[in-house]
Amino acid sequence: MSPGRVRGRLGLVAAGAALLAVCAWASSASPAGTAATSKPATSAALTLNDWALAGQHVIYSYSGLTAPSGLLERIRLGQVAGVIFFGSNISSKTQIASVIKQFEQAAFSSPVQAPLLLEVDQEGGLVRRLPGAPLLSEKQIGQSSDPAGQAASAGTGAGNNLLSVGMNVNLAPVVDFYRQAGDFYDQYQRSYSMSASTAGALSADFVHAQQDTGVAATAKHFPGLASASSTQNTDLRPVTLNDSYTRITSLDELPYNSAIAAGVKIVMPSWASYPNIGSKRPAGLSSKVIQGQLRRSLGFTGVIETDAIGAGGLSQYGGHGNRSILATIAGDDLVLSAGQSVKDGVYITSKLVEAYRNATVDRAAFQASAQRVINLRSSLPG
Repeated sequence: MSPGRVRGRLGLVAAGAALLAVCAWASSASPAGTAATSKPATSAALTLNDWALAGQHVIYSYSGLTAPSGLLERIRLGQVAGVIFFGSNISSKTQIASVIKQFEQAAFSSPVQAPLLLEVDQEGGLVRRLPGAPLLSEKQIGQSSDPAGQAASAGTGAGNNLLSVGMNVNLAPVVDFYRQAGDFYDQYQRSYSMSASTAGALSADFVHAQQDTGVAATAKHFPGLASASSTQNTDLRPVTLNDSYTRITSLDELPYNSAIAAGVKIVMPSWASYPNIGSKRPAGLSSKVIQGQLRRSLGFTGVIETDAIGAGGLSQYGGHGNRSILATIAGDDLVLSAGQSVKDGVYITSKLVEAYRNATVDRAAFQASAQRVINLRSSLPG
């Protein structure tokens, strides 16, 4: 998520238990929403009704400091994969921990017996939702006398900080390098280095350390915003980056190879367009970027989560529902509804239900994607 927005059961045993619980529920549930032609025996997603299946693809947000009753009910129904928190949702650690406890209690009644994805942007420096670690920005870490040690310390600090209030996903680190002083990332000190290899190495240090605490890390914004100028903000307007295919694949994607090798659990694509990859669509809506580059070329097998679906950079692609369908078709697993409106999340889920029922989205791929999300949820504390 770019600066305009960003300001302002563990382990395999638990994963298996969560999947068994889902299957046990499914034995007495309606088979609505199950594709009759696809029967992968290990897929718990196949047991869910249409709304719960679609819900595994949506991260909700809300306004204010209290847990909305409507969101709690959607969680009980299994129609919510997770929740993202903003600064306006947090008045203190005690307050947000109390809200999160309500979300977790609601999730105990859900047909998907796995922790919710409870997310926040906690990069460090200027980009922090929670008070506390990591205090240093990525640029400060990169310029320190011990960058690797400081990056690892920031990852550990971020993970422990999130865990202290019940969160389990950090939408960090930014793994991209930057090209010029004062550009899109550098103006907010959100990049470790002007060197792609250094940015990648420090990102890997952060990822390793944070995920050792149990909190999932997110590498962003694929395939890179290194060449974006200070005004090229996809939150506000469409952005096209005309870097060559060779530059993108040999340089911009380099830090992502490092993050993926470090085991990063989530990758977030950017909303910029990269026409020299072969698609005029923004990266997160492009199968050539998501399936071609990230999945096949880089071999990423984890969860892919969009940036904010309401971003101005998607103004040419209709409303939130149509954008979410396009993102799902492209290969994104999770749609980030970041407008701090529960109604937006419900609307997106309803449109994904329609797209699944009328096969606008590939049904088998939709189920497999939901299963990736369930697997991720089952691997996290909650």
